[in-house]
Amino acid sequence: MTRKLHLLILPLLAATVVFTHADEPMPSQGTCSILAGRHNDQFRLKLNRGGDCTEENRNCQSSDMDEPAASFTGITTSDLTREGAHLDAVLSADPGTLHCTGVVHDLQLTGSYVFQPNPKFIEQMRDLGITGLASDQLLPYTLFHVQRDWAESLQKAGVTGINGGNLLALRIFKVDGDYVRSLVSLGYPAPSADKLIGLRVQGVNADEIKQVQAMGYHPTLDELVQMRIFKVTPDFIERMKAKGFDNLTIAKLVQIRIFNLAD
Repeated sequence: MTRKLHLLILPLLAATVVFTHADEPMPSQGTCSILAGRHNDQFRLKLNRGGDCTEENRNCQSSDMDEPAASFTGITTSDLTREGAHLDAVLSADPGTLHCTGVVHDLQLTGSYVFQPNPKFIEQMRDLGITGLASDQLLPYTLFHVQRDWAESLQKAGVTGINGGNLLALRIFKVDGDYVRSLVSLGYPAPSADKLIGLRVQGVNADEIKQVQAMGYHPTLDELVQMRIFKVTPDFIERMKAKGFDNLTIAKLVQIRIFNLAD
């Protein structure tokens, strides 16, 4: 699943669903548009609720993100060329269903959206022992396809500490069971949810770890994060060795980067 998180998604994470006295999530609505994404197999989805987002209007919630075209029903990439076509584009996931209904004009579907939350989703997560989920984030959970099967696959891979505070970040940064198993196969214990987010944010990957291990190093997970932050790459280590610096620890290599001692 490929998608770009744009800056405008952040206000959407704050509040998107209205509640009754029974704390039952109710449908939310606003304006929407769908146009061609950066790639042929993507749509660019824009949602807006509460009016235009300006410095004066801080009550709006907006999102602007790429979604795989295959995630939608009721619309195809060729439909955007059908001037005047009336479409109901539907995006569904375990947390709820989003309808963007409107008319195609100038290669763009423009209209209004209705989001129908699935109140059972939070109960399903609780059944897995994942608590602290916010009902008002069911729309973001839907946009990023936070599915029960995906969360369960992380747990089966040995990930601990999954909760409402990190569930969305795990999905945004594409943490999955394969990534966890790639780390475990290299001798690491299955990282916690928060540790995995840190690793993914810094771009720690199995291929680079293998190269570093082949050079005789066995960095900890925290050291792997430091290496990425300070660009202690296999190429950098080789250059230091070529300059006659032998037996350098990961800590010393990081210090060389911090204090610009390589030149």
